[in-house]
Amino acid sequence: MYHTILLAYDGSRECRVALREGAELAVACSASVILLSVMPISLGLSIGEGFSAGDILTADHERQVAILNEGVTRLHQLGLNAQGRLVLGDPIEQIVAIAHEIEADLIVLGHSRRSGISRWWRSSVGASLLDELECSILVAQGKEQDLVQQPSSKDTN
Repeated sequence: MYHTILLAYDGSRECRVALREGAELAVACSASVILLSVMPISLGLSIGEGFSAGDILTADHERQVAILNEGVTRLHQLGLNAQGRLVLGDPIEQIVAIAHEIEADLIVLGHSRRSGISRWWRSSVGASLLDELECSILVAQGKEQDLVQQPSSKDTN
């Protein structure tokens, strides 16, 4: 059914639900998985005096690398040989570009009613994502109990 799945991941609870659902599909379909983390161009770069743009970019980059590594580790724990990719730019533009590059047949996104995808989904940018992609899109929307992090085994012992 699906051969190449692109999972968009920002480390949020909603994206963790999407990661889990995408991983389950990947296992069921024996699909390859690319985990994509997009580092938006920092608004902090326009702050001006007293701040170093290099320091801001370095901190943002380190944070995004940690988020991406966390997601790849989760996928490996589920038995998937996932590859992680970190790119800089507009999230929607980068999702479209990478989806075309890897010839994804499915893109999995997390959805939050409070922020993130819900903002662009109702906008012309969201419509352009649908217009520019020829593959299926799964918008994972977990129930509230899915969004509550389960304690790890070391927390329960």
